[in-house]
Amino acid sequence: MKLEARKRAVGAVGALRRAGQMPAIVYNDDLNQPISVDLKAFDRVFRSQGTSSVIDLEVDGELVPALVKAVQMDKRRRQPQHADFYAVTADQAVAVHLPIELTGVPIGTRDGGQLDVQRREVYISVLPRLIPGSVEIDISGLAIGDSMHVRDLTAFLPAEAEILDDLDLAIVAVVPPRLAVEDEEEVEEEAEPEVITKGAEDDEGDED
Repeated sequence: MKLEARKRAVGAVGALRRAGQMPAIVYNDDLNQPISVDLKAFDRVFRSQGTSSVIDLEVDGELVPALVKAVQMDKRRRQPQHADFYAVTADQAVAVHLPIELTGVPIGTRDGGQLDVQRREVYISVLPRLIPGSVEIDISGLAIGDSMHVRDLTAFLPAEAEILDDLDLAIVAVVPPRLAVEDEEEVEEEAEPEVITKGAEDDEGDED
């Protein structure tokens, strides 16, 4: 996906934003160039590509394949304010966070178990041309007590990819139902006696 950009001088970001532009920077070990991009165009591209897909950044007519590495947001307006682009090269691996997409309905949930999702992304190193849009895993075979860990993602990633996260971290699990525990807690709460303060007793006495 292409995103047009222009080189800019450092400073005067207020005027840029008033003109509908967003300040940004594109960099790597050999590059450090301030740029500006159209705010609406960036928002559209970023919503589509995220941080795990290479964007064809066209800087004053020169094509620079890049990844979005960081975005500063205006929390009040919910708008991007600044972006960092990392210029990639075809033969150099890059580190990216890939979203994990869970498919299927675990058999354990049909038996009353609860799905406990602990991670939504995985951190990997891979060549830019091999970056997948996401990691899709089928969890339909998980029974109560079963879980999947980061190490289980190896089979779903390109062979050249290196996982940078701790392999023992849990991604998803099907835990036993808590219905019985919750029922016991409800019974205990219902059995608690009503507490009447001394002030309330005095008020009742005053009404007589």
